[in-house]
Amino acid sequence: MRTQEKFYLATLIKGSMGLIDKDAFCCLDCETTGLDGKTDRIIEIAVVKFTFSEILDSYETLINPDCKISLPSIEIHHITDDMVKDKPKIQEVLPAILTSIGKHIIVGHGIKLDVLFLSESAKRHQIPCKLEENPLIDTLRMARLYGESPTNSLERLRQHFNIQSEGAHRAMSDVIVNIEVFKHLATSFKTTEQLFERLKKPILLKAMPLGKYKGRPFNELPMEYLQWAVRADFDQDLIFSIRTELQKRKKGPGFNMASNPFSNL
Repeated sequence: MRTQEKFYLATLIKGSMGLIDKDAFCCLDCETTGLDGKTDRIIEIAVVKFTFSEILDSYETLINPDCKISLPSIEIHHITDDMVKDKPKIQEVLPAILTSIGKHIIVGHGIKLDVLFLSESAKRHQIPCKLEENPLIDTLRMARLYGESPTNSLERLRQHFNIQSEGAHRAMSDVIVNIEVFKHLATSFKTTEQLFERLKKPILLKAMPLGKYKGRPFNELPMEYLQWAVRADFDQDLIFSIRTELQKRKKGPGFNMASNPFSNL
């Protein structure tokens, strides 16, 4: 059993999870120089502690990453080298951020990547960190379970739920939107425990969410691609969906590759 699962069970035993609209959560978002948690660096972080009825605490800051910010990264979040050159370095603010988060349930969109960045930053600067033991709620997976938005990006979910825009793609604006998206996606769950129990199970996706076949239903994907993808390092929902499609094809004769217009792609 993984450390996170052990911590989750211990949390349940202590009875700290209750009605979902009464519990306290911590939503966070990091803007970074890239997507590799081990080699890229954080350049902005926002953290908000909240319940369904109020904001309990909030913090945001730009971070000096001690390296150049790439142009592709700047094009996404519009954070430039000049904007961060006089800002604190991650080791100066991380201890207080980790203390503030404590053992709260962490909410975020693709939250494992944000936690990875913070954990790697702590490791790099020898700062004690147990963030990977916190229970995590990924609103990307909740959106997959909900299944009624055309795509599951935070921006499309904001539009789908008619949530007011908070402006540019920056850490705090994303956190504010993410909190509201979480509230909408959580409406079918009475308790936080119920939500965790459901998210422990894989979710069947309707279409390939990434790569060259992004947006295509799984039954339109070539067999060779599925056989490769099932061995790739994808998340549990995608692997589960690929395996489900492969099992359907093995059963046959409901799937005829010869009649599939995409079979030769």
